[in-house]
Amino acid sequence: MIKKSIKILLSILLLVFLIIFYLSSVGVKTEKFNERIVNKILQINKKINVNLGEVKFLLDPYNFTVNIATKDPIVQLGDNKLEIKELKTNISLKSLFSKKFAVDDLQISTKFIKIDNLILLVRSFKSSTELLLLNNFTKGGSLIADIKLEFDEEGNIKKDYQITGFIKNIKLNFLNKIKVNNLNFEFDIKKNKYSLEKIKGIVNEIKFSSILIEINQKKDNFFIRGKMLTDKKKLIRDKIDSILGSFLKNPNIEKIKFSSESDFSFNVNKKLKINDVRIDSRINLDQLLLKNNLINLKSYLPNMDDVINFENQRVTVNYNKDKINIKGNGEILVKGKPDNISYEVIRDKEKLTFNTKINIKNNKLIIGFLDYEKKENLEASINIKGNLKKNKKINFDLISLIEKDNKISFKDINLSKDFKLISLHNFKFDYLNNKLIKNELVLKKNNSNYSIEGESFDATTLINKIMNSEDKNSSIFDSFNSEISLKINKTYIDELNFINNLSGRLNFKDNKIDNLDLSSFFPNNKKINFLIKTNDKQEKITKLFTDYPKPLIKRYDFIKGFEEGFLAYQSVKKNGVSNSLLTIENFKIKETPIFAKLLSLASLQGISDLLTGEGIRFDNFEMKFSNKKKLTTIEEMYAIGPAVSILMEGYIESKKKISLRGTLVPAATVNKIIASIPLIGNILVGKKTGEGVFGVSFKIKGPPKNPQTTVNPIKTLTPRFIIRTLEKIKKN
Repeated sequence: MIKKSIKILLSILLLVFLIIFYLSSVGVKTEKFNERIVNKILQINKKINVNLGEVKFLLDPYNFTVNIATKDPIVQLGDNKLEIKELKTNISLKSLFSKKFAVDDLQISTKFIKIDNLILLVRSFKSSTELLLLNNFTKGGSLIADIKLEFDEEGNIKKDYQITGFIKNIKLNFLNKIKVNNLNFEFDIKKNKYSLEKIKGIVNEIKFSSILIEINQKKDNFFIRGKMLTDKKKLIRDKIDSILGSFLKNPNIEKIKFSSESDFSFNVNKKLKINDVRIDSRINLDQLLLKNNLINLKSYLPNMDDVINFENQRVTVNYNKDKINIKGNGEILVKGKPDNISYEVIRDKEKLTFNTKINIKNNKLIIGFLDYEKKENLEASINIKGNLKKNKKINFDLISLIEKDNKISFKDINLSKDFKLISLHNFKFDYLNNKLIKNELVLKKNNSNYSIEGESFDATTLINKIMNSEDKNSSIFDSFNSEISLKINKTYIDELNFINNLSGRLNFKDNKIDNLDLSSFFPNNKKINFLIKTNDKQEKITKLFTDYPKPLIKRYDFIKGFEEGFLAYQSVKKNGVSNSLLTIENFKIKETPIFAKLLSLASLQGISDLLTGEGIRFDNFEMKFSNKKKLTTIEEMYAIGPAVSILMEGYIESKKKISLRGTLVPAATVNKIIASIPLIGNILVGKKTGEGVFGVSFKIKGPPKNPQTTVNPIKTLTPRFIIRTLEKIKKN
């Protein structure tokens, strides 16, 4: 009896085991519980309508649950039909046969479905900001996904959900600034962590790829990091505008060819505010054509085009919050001739710092204001270091040039936003200029004042610039109020002439010279003094004295062969108008083109011949004139000598028009007329006689380069001419 009972029990156990084995390995198919499963899904989400068809049940004896699976179910979400490959869920054995029908989890394996539909499906179970953002950014594309959701006893989704799959040809649009096309990648989404792998796509028309991008959520913030590679890409002006136009206003890039590798990370909150951005990029810049509309480089590099050509550049870009650091080196081409350049630019909230080094060999370099030129095939090194502050002021810590034995350097230059000089701490010149004149000069700053000392300096270019300047009131300074002391052993005023032991002081007030006192000697020990003083009436009084004026007069083309003499110049200037008096005594001239033409037209051939021989001597020359802007008005110019006397007046409009008129009389005629004056004539000149015409009146009128000259013989002299002559004779 006992044995029989044991056999029956064993048979039952074996049968149960076989049933359990069959149910757990093979399972059964039925539609008996379909309605209950669908109702349970509807309890979780009423928006989903599921047609399960035939459902397969597999027993899980270890967890006391039943695994339920169905192939190709029909899932309807509103008007959208989802292509589902398989749907699985687990139900506890206890709830299966009770009224408490509980679903433990839900696993969905999809076919290729539209991204929009999947986002709607996931949002139907759990709506979140990240899914809303994803739905707004996403356009098109499809995916295959495996979705695993777990539920608690009350039917709520637990936090350990997981979504994996592959996305194909998705399009993204971030605020119309970043547009992504043909995006493909694998994804693994878990609670608070999103991993994207094997990424390929096109961002703003540039192909890129990435091994991994990770997104981690912490409360309301998302931390995103990853690596991105871009294929070599060539872009021209139109494409650059369309790609960068939303980021940069009027980008100056004409053409670019590059590839890059970047590591990046940033935080973004649920309101789409991005912060803590960090980007580390390595860029291979094969070519960059940059339109230059900021600095006129052509005056320094005469072969430079309007576009700067950079090639074979290796650039690193490090961006961290509000700071960006750009380092690079490569070639800069001028007319196809390459030279090397390296640079570093750092920008933060307060300023932009730059450090540039250029090794220039194949191109010509000109520094006009220093009269310096580096020829082609001579090596030179240029270093420019400084910063640009928020107030737009520019500071150059160093500007230096080294070329063999030639050295030029400036230190601590401060410029205003309109490139006016605020201060300069130091400069040092030690070079040969284009005229092979040695420039050896040092400027030093002492508190707010300066000293300039040196062995030699060629001031020719500086003097020419001052004399030829259209705007005499223009200044290179900004709020400059300092004193400059000078001490230079040899100073060239033109290619041949120089002065020794130039010394003195210049006082600047409100960017202009307020007081000046300079003195020096020519090699023949003749002295020259230059004085400027501002009086209590705010009149600026200028005085120049020298007993060797020849080098000064030499600058004027209309007077050649000037010899000997004494020069005195005095000017009083106020409110932009200057009244001046120029006096030259005891000199002779060998050639004056306009004067020679006057003498020839007047048939005064004997005097005219003197201009090409030993010259005509004058005892005295005096000119009263005024300047206002570009107009010079000659009130009176009078010259008297043994051979001829001249009285002239008129005006000169700079580079536009000359209008002069006057009287020219041989000295014999002058003496004859004056001698005929009763009593006074005998006392002044004695009884002298002369023959020929009394003289000529003349007019000079027209453009400065081609004035027209007319003369007319005169029979009598004007009282004014006679009075002026008498005055000069009395003085002599």
